[in-house]
This record gives sequence, C-alpha cells and structure tokens, in this order.
Amino acid sequence: MNLGVWEYFSLLPLLVTLILAFTLRSALIAMLTGTFIGTLLIGMSPGIGLNQVFQKSLGNADFIWICEIVILIGILFELFKLSGVLNALAQKVMQRQKKRRNVELSAWAMGFMIVDDYFSPLLTGAIIKPISDRVFIPREKLAFILDATTASVCILFPFTAWGAYVASLIAAQGGPIESVGQALSIYILAIPYNIYPILLILFTLFICIGLIPDFGPMKKAEERAKETGALIRPGSSPLLSETDNIDLKIESLIKPSVLFDLFIPVLLIIGVGVLTLIFLGTVKIVEAFMLAVTFLVIMSALKGRFKNTIEVGELITAGMKNVAGALLIIALAYSLNTVTTELGAADLIIKLFADNLSGTTLVILTFLITAIISFSTGTSWGAYAMTIPVVLPLAYDLTGGEITPLIYQTIAAIAGGGIFGDNASPVSDTTVLSSVGAGCDHIDHVITQLPYALLIGLISVFFYMLV
Repeated sequence: MNLGVWEYFSLLPLLVTLILAFTLRSALIAMLTGTFIGTLLIGMSPGIGLNQVFQKSLGNADFIWICEIVILIGILFELFKLSGVLNALAQKVMQRQKKRRNVELSAWAMGFMIVDDYFSPLLTGAIIKPISDRVFIPREKLAFILDATTASVCILFPFTAWGAYVASLIAAQGGPIESVGQALSIYILAIPYNIYPILLILFTLFICIGLIPDFGPMKKAEERAKETGALIRPGSSPLLSETDNIDLKIESLIKPSVLFDLFIPVLLIIGVGVLTLIFLGTVKIVEAFMLAVTFLVIMSALKGRFKNTIEVGELITAGMKNVAGALLIIALAYSLNTVTTELGAADLIIKLFADNLSGTTLVILTFLITAIISFSTGTSWGAYAMTIPVVLPLAYDLTGGEITPLIYQTIAAIAGGGIFGDNASPVSDTTVLSSVGAGCDHIDHVITQLPYALLIGLISVFFYMLV
C-alpha cells in the first residue's frame, strides 16, 4: 500500500506526547504540547487554533458527561469524609488486615465489588489508602492494583455499560447478527477468548499474594518504601493531595453508619445503573451518582453535620478541587484525541494493517491495532468505535458470514486490545483516576505499571498465535 509521507505526520502529535510524558514526567505539559503541534499540522493559527480545538473538543455532551461523573465522585468522596464512614470502615478492615499481603488482596477483591470504571478506583483507593500507608505499600503499587481491577473487570461483566456499548457496535455492523440481543450473546461467548483482562487480573492476584515478585520500576518503588518509608517518589506530584488522606486516629463527632453512609449510596449507584440498563437500554450513571449524592446530603443534614447551607456549598467546592487535576488531564486527552482524529491517525494505523489477512493474523493484528489506538488516544471506547466497523466485516468475509470461533476471537481481541492500550496509556481517564484514587504521581503510576501491561500484552499475543 502506497502512503504519502505527509500521512505519517498524523502520528507526530501522539509521538511527541508520549516522548514528553515519559521524559518530563508531566502528562499535562506533554498533552498540551502534542495538542498544540496537532493544531499546527491541521493548519490552524498558533494560539487561535488551540482555542478552537478546546472549544470543539470540550463543548460536547461526552466531555460534559465525564466531567459530571468525576465531579460528583469528588463530592461523594467529601461526603464520605464528612460522615467518617470511610474512617470507620478502614478501622474495621484494619483490625483484620494488618499484613501487606492481606491489604493488597483487599484492594484487589474490592475491584469485583465495585464494577464501575470511574467509581471503583476512587472508592477503593479512599478505603484502602490509609491502611496501605500503614503497612508501607508504595502508592505506585496501590495505583497498579486499582487500575488492573477497573476496566479489566468491567469488560468481563457483560451486563454493564461496557457490554451494552460493544454489543451495540457489533449489531450496527449487520452481517449474520440481526439484533443487539444477539450481539450481546455473541459478546458473552467471546469472553473466554478475552485473554488480556483475564490474565491481568490473575497476574495482579499473583503479585498480591507473592507468587510473582515485583520487577522493573515497581521493584524500585517497593525498595524505596521499604528502605526509606517514602510512599511516593521524592519530588513527585500526587494527583490527590496528602491532606485528602483519611486520618484513622480522628473520630467523627457523629457516629457514622456503614449502612446509611456507604452501602446504601453505593447500592443506589449500582441499582440505578442496572435497572436503567434493563428497562431503558442505557446506563444512567450520572443520574445514579446524583441520586447517591442527594441522599447523602439529606442524611448529613438530618444528622446535623451541616450547620448551614454555606457549608454544603463549601463541601461541593472542596470535592471539585480534589478532582481538578484529573479534569485537566481528561480535558487535554479529549483535545489531543480531536486533533489526532482530524489528522486521521487512527485511519492510517488501520490502513497499514488491513490487507492480506489470515484468521490468526487478523486476530493478532486486531488486538495490536486496537491497543495502539487505545494507547494513543487514551480511550478504549473510542478504539472500539474505530476498529469494529473495519475489522468485523473482514472477519465475516473470512468465515463466509458464519458465526465461528474466529468471530469470538476477533471480538475478544478488540475488547482486550482496548483494555491493553487503555491500561498502558498515560492519557487514559481510568489510568488518571487510578492515580487519583491512590494519591500517586500520574507518570510514576504509568511508568511502574507499563512493564506489567506489556508483559501481559505479549503473553496475550502468544495465546492468539496458538488458538
């Protein structure tokens, strides 16, 4: 395939962003620089073009939707802190979990209890972080556990927004699949082939119980915490400030109720999500968080935790401040995605690999291409939207329009490749939120996690070579 030299320049903003992110250890500066270079390649005027990209990228429902979720989570976290329920729960867990291994296993297990890619790392981090600090688990390690049990768990649970979204994309391609219901059934049958998230979850479990020793930058972080007691790298910039930690020694003036102050709000979020998916066909996650926040505000007011409405406003402001760093990174990730889409970076990647495919080659390249797009743009959902319309028709062509194991493997390769890229990407929103939940420097989290993600990615490719 003959491609013009200028077509390869569509990858330049992504390359610059990734190089700067790893060399400067500043995701904000890296993404801002990459976005600026992208505006110049598009032909926009310096400065003016950046402003136009921001307006185009951020003035849409998708970005506002994510901002609402992140802000509501920040407010919910402040309400949890006000009630003292996280303190109480941490105290109960601390009475039983006093060993490093048990604390790490608790963090891993909670990823299966809170099946939401935005809420899971923040809530689990809020509960586990005070305990993990007590046993000198470096923040990079906690961020890895949070990240590994977020999107990886969500993609394996079909009755979530993730399953519904992928099924809708599969159904939209037509072919032998005639409905979203049938597409969801195919998606479920493809789960056993979704090797990357399955292996990552197992790998993380083995790391937690000590069957696999830490290696690479994570090993250095563990040695630092063990030798110096420093839970974060000296000179680093955690996305969640140290003042946001829960002090286990502080007793709430009003005794918290784990049932009313934690479990019911969490059940409201999960319940609304499940019910709206069943009856409306879509997960109303923003509305679920709004309901949980409203419930907790009313409960806190009834229990006398607010003296006046001014304190309610101050709590909301504090919650927004806590997630300001995450919002900035997500905003720049959207902006970078806009310029790379405008330049056709994803289309170029697909063009390079779309011809002369066998069944095995299709599955392997599908996994790698989806991973590259997801890694570059920071969104697995966006990668699915770009890859499925191109790859699935190719798979149907190879099977003669029949539903065979090759279709299951292709769908699994798309799903797993998106998780691989998302898991390794410094511009992924779930990666950012894991850094926030753990109170870790974002680039430190990315650097320590990357060797683990690459190892599991290589094993996944090897697996697809065998099936």
